[in-house]
Amino acid sequence: MTTLVLEGDPVVRVHLRRSARARRLSLRVSRLDGKVSLTVPTRAPEREALAFLREKENWLRHQLADQPVEQIVGMGAQVPLGGQLFEIVQGQGRRISIQGAQLQVPGRAETAGARVQGYLKAQARLVLHREVEQFATTLGKPFGRITLRDTRSRWGSCSSTGNLNFSWRLVMAPPNVLSYVAAHEVAHLAQMNHSERFWRVCEELFGPYKAERAWLRTEGTALHRYRFG
Repeated sequence: MTTLVLEGDPVVRVHLRRSARARRLSLRVSRLDGKVSLTVPTRAPEREALAFLREKENWLRHQLADQPVEQIVGMGAQVPLGGQLFEIVQGQGRRISIQGAQLQVPGRAETAGARVQGYLKAQARLVLHREVEQFATTLGKPFGRITLRDTRSRWGSCSSTGNLNFSWRLVMAPPNVLSYVAAHEVAHLAQMNHSERFWRVCEELFGPYKAERAWLRTEGTALHRYRFG
């Protein structure tokens, strides 16, 4: 993939992607990692792409400046769990515990981020397994394995064999949002599509879901700004 450079302060690197299906130039800034990509028709000359970038420079720099600031997770930082912010403080013993609005993390300060990540993943597994089991029982459909990943393109997925995949970062979202995603993927056990019938099954399992979908669209990206080291 070719990289174009837009000079200035700061320098912006743009990944040039040629596509036989593209009919016009299209510029995109990822809300997840700030990556800039420019899709152009296969035969479009590079000078045309550069001219387009210069034309859109003000818009592009504004978008980059508006990117969420990365949050390094460690002692003294805050991290969301179940839609609430908890301050990470020094803890005693061997296990992470919650006291009020504090996440008490034992051990060396430099390992706090990794320990918090492990804790969040463990909580995500417990909660998602409970939610999936409940919805699958209601639906009367068996499910396969539940796998947790740090996915960026989607919050969950369901394979044709009934295996379910989820982003462990869902545990940081409000509980109703996590529950909706679990219901959404379980609904795919009955309907492997996004037809009207699928959405009816989803609503039968979870209830009205527009607020939860809207939260994921507007707030979900911010969950990816937390870096655990």
